[in-house]
Amino acid sequence: MAIPKLKKQDIIDALKFVDEDGVPEHNVSTKYVLVSEDGKKYPPKYVVAVADHLANGMDISTESFNSVEAKSYLESLGFTIETKQQEKFELSITAESIESTDERFTMDNLGLGDNYKPLDVYFKRANGDIIKRSYSKGERRNSNQTMPRIACQIFEKQLATLSVEDKENFPVCKYNPDSNIIRGIFASVDEFKKHRNTIEYLTYGYDNGRQFVIYCWNIFSTIIFVQECLKRFGEPGDQFVLIYREKDEKETTAAETEAAVQEELVQQFKGYRNPFSSMLIESKNLIFRGAPGTGKSYLAKEIAADIISNGYFDDYTLLTDEQKKQVEFVQFHPSYDYPDFVEGLRPKVNDDGSMGFELQDGIFKKFVARARKNYEDSQKSRETVEKEASVQETMTEFFSGIEFGVDTFKTINGNEFTITGVDDGHINISIPGNATANKLALNLDEVRKMLESGQKFDKIKDITAFFGKSFATQGYSYDFAIYKAIRAKKSTAPKVKVKQEELKKYIFIIDEINRGEISKIFGELFFAIDPGYRGKAGEISTQYSNLHSDPGEKFYIPENVYIIGTMNDIDRSVDSFDFAMRRRFRFVELKADERLEMLALLENEELESEAIRRMAALNKEIAGVEDLNDNYQIGASYFLKLKTLDFDQLWTDYLQPLLQEYIQGMYDEDGLMNQFAKAYGYQKPTRGDADEVAQD
Repeated sequence: MAIPKLKKQDIIDALKFVDEDGVPEHNVSTKYVLVSEDGKKYPPKYVVAVADHLANGMDISTESFNSVEAKSYLESLGFTIETKQQEKFELSITAESIESTDERFTMDNLGLGDNYKPLDVYFKRANGDIIKRSYSKGERRNSNQTMPRIACQIFEKQLATLSVEDKENFPVCKYNPDSNIIRGIFASVDEFKKHRNTIEYLTYGYDNGRQFVIYCWNIFSTIIFVQECLKRFGEPGDQFVLIYREKDEKETTAAETEAAVQEELVQQFKGYRNPFSSMLIESKNLIFRGAPGTGKSYLAKEIAADIISNGYFDDYTLLTDEQKKQVEFVQFHPSYDYPDFVEGLRPKVNDDGSMGFELQDGIFKKFVARARKNYEDSQKSRETVEKEASVQETMTEFFSGIEFGVDTFKTINGNEFTITGVDDGHINISIPGNATANKLALNLDEVRKMLESGQKFDKIKDITAFFGKSFATQGYSYDFAIYKAIRAKKSTAPKVKVKQEELKKYIFIIDEINRGEISKIFGELFFAIDPGYRGKAGEISTQYSNLHSDPGEKFYIPENVYIIGTMNDIDRSVDSFDFAMRRRFRFVELKADERLEMLALLENEELESEAIRRMAALNKEIAGVEDLNDNYQIGASYFLKLKTLDFDQLWTDYLQPLLQEYIQGMYDEDGLMNQFAKAYGYQKPTRGDADEVAQD
């Protein structure tokens, strides 16, 4: 960390400087903002750089530290930092005009496109019809090239009939008023490089091998090309629409790796990039099934990132730590059971060293609790949320101000006790004078709800009535004593001002869902998990509800929970998927050749093409075997191992053992394996070659 040493006054002086001089475009914050007491917002990194300039005479530079470091440093000085609202922008291009919802956009500086990432592009006819980009299988998707590619797609015939001279003079880009206009549609990369020797180009293939090659760099660099297409070939009212956003800092840091040829994003659908995202939102529960190696697990995480970021990005690693709490991932296996997933009794070492058992929530129930809290909080008014936050601050202040096991409290009957500890759900107390039960765990929520209610509790009967009980429990006497102690202690916590909770989406991913015994794992959740019974309409009592602090508590899965499962159809560990669960999920088959775009990760077009060719030939041979089918074909993710292996190693170490298992027990196993090897392109080394390899 290279944050300079500064005082709070230095930051205040920097804010005044920024008020007078403004913020340069390249220093506008993309993720965090410093919020002053009067509500003004400033970019944290730039503020620190200006403060360093004013206090220490340094040049104004943000190169030596990142936004997270600036955020943490300013917070340590007492300043308020907020996460900037993620915003999408819309650029509309017609034959007559170019307009963006981003006020910073200007045709005088198309270099600003370096700072943005496209989310979607479409062509809208004057009559309202919308045309999206048509992708061919295995096509390398380059996000900065999406807009000119769809322009070529729409006007392919008109562009193809232009004369050579017209093509070479076709306007493509002019970055600013002082720069020269870049022109030219060329028939090959070689022709393009005769005019402009750079890797900043796109190739669009058409008509069995012919090409358009044009200059292309950032997402704005072909705006003029697209508009020229509309002017020459479009109808009045036709337009192209580009949806884009500012790059996340992680993306900006990695800009050099995506500068040349970026992966083009899958087209948006109802606000999301991935068409499966909207499918999940519509269906609540989705299972991807199919051949091994089709990237089902990776796709599930892409969808989760896409939905949680609201179409902002589909890279799971770009989610913040807070956003990652909205995703959970678990893998089923034959020994996985209900206590792992929902709830069950687990061993516990007591304070006195003895062993016991306590009821603990499983991974799914914990996840649902987070989603449910968000769902219920989002339905509350701002005043209610502020009141609850203030009560929480008051309780935190109270418990942090007492000495556990030392400070004594007294019930209405005169029984003395001490508080020995507080966790997320309980207040643990010790009652020395009680011979039968000298330790007790009180429900923390009961005390919280009493304080939040604003009611005045004068006796135990008031608490019994408040919780709707016929008889008081043992814990109510101690709840009442703690309630009175908190009320009696004057809180010094400032009044909390919070925003109303935003309703979020939560994605639970179950990998290899068919490898677990579904009925044993889900139990009575079969009913609650049904998309038609989300929310309180599907509330149930769980198997251990009699052990809950409130036995009447019901479990339900809120509307904002979505479940993705993955399964290999050829997995023999489970004979069949539970029919009761099957009808509660939407099943989507992924064919072996359906996710070829993942091979772009090989970052080598020749290697990618060869991998696709070999995979297609091998899968054709597999499908031709009488006792096999499409589910036994090989998916593209196997070929990602070519990053570290060659094709022969991939065959001998991964594909051959898998295929041998497929055909085990079939007639003429050796003959089938030879057919597979031939189709794949593997040649077994001769004896001499093998000896030579061994010597090497």
